[in-house]
Amino acid sequence: MELLYLSRNDVEGLGISMKEVLEVVEKGFRLKGLGKTEMPPKPGIHTRPNSFIHAMPAYVKEVEAAGLKWVSGFPSNLERGLPYITGLLILNDAETGVPMAVMDSSWITAMRTGASVGISVKYLARQGSNVVGILGCGVQGRSSLRAFVDVLPDLSSVRCYDLYPDATKRFMDEMNRLFPALNLKACSSPAEMIERADVVVTAIPIVTKPNPPLHAGMLIRGGLGVSLDYDSAWSSSAMRECDKFVSDDINQLLFTKKEGGYFSGIPEEIYADLGELAAGLKPGRQNDTERIFCMNMGIAIDDMVTAKLIYERALERGAGTRLPL
Repeated sequence: MELLYLSRNDVEGLGISMKEVLEVVEKGFRLKGLGKTEMPPKPGIHTRPNSFIHAMPAYVKEVEAAGLKWVSGFPSNLERGLPYITGLLILNDAETGVPMAVMDSSWITAMRTGASVGISVKYLARQGSNVVGILGCGVQGRSSLRAFVDVLPDLSSVRCYDLYPDATKRFMDEMNRLFPALNLKACSSPAEMIERADVVVTAIPIVTKPNPPLHAGMLIRGGLGVSLDYDSAWSSSAMRECDKFVSDDINQLLFTKKEGGYFSGIPEEIYADLGELAAGLKPGRQNDTERIFCMNMGIAIDDMVTAKLIYERALERGAGTRLPL
């Protein structure tokens, strides 16, 4: 037996677009909402303070995508010149269970995370939203902007902030080259970043004892806040003032609250998860004045549908390296 090994360069070289990832991720959410997926809450180990190594298994029946992502997040890596997020993904044959592929999951994690933001925006942002704010100018800030460009037809202005000025400068330089039509502004504080922003995404390192910079009254009426960093950026007051609180997976949110010690300040009532919205089981935004908050923790369903897309494209292109099991 053999499996296909795909390095990060192999994966990136396939040229898969954000639009393609948005399509498969939305389908994954829809199937989740319809009960056609299998995904337990992700368990983790924590070898250093504020770090995690998570096991993320999932099965999406309709597309026969089954496997596991083994992913880590270490904030201290930034000081070592290493990526904050690293990992591998194993894709299995759903019929036999035999591993079909092992691939670097850095690109997958970045793109599917951005796509989850895009799906959140599709169902929860106000029509005509044209100003976005980005807190955290790293990999996930970049992928979120890529998704914004695809799902917000009126997007004209981007306000960004990062604790590290060098990170902000690199983000500005790269995004200005990619999206010259957008007005990008480097802000001096989180408060300036969120001013007048219709949609705000936060992607800073996840910590167990956060000091959130975003508070009640900062997200505009009719705005959407999307967290990719648990409760690191948003205070309890900011989340609780919102009219709707949504998650990419309620079971995982409650599991992490109980077992991991996060989310003590979230509202008692969780309106829906994105799967219910994508499946049409609940409405998303219902008027232009709702403040809405979406907690996207990252789910393995998104990883598996993206990995299956990568695997099939790699077979078409003859990419990767065959290895014996």
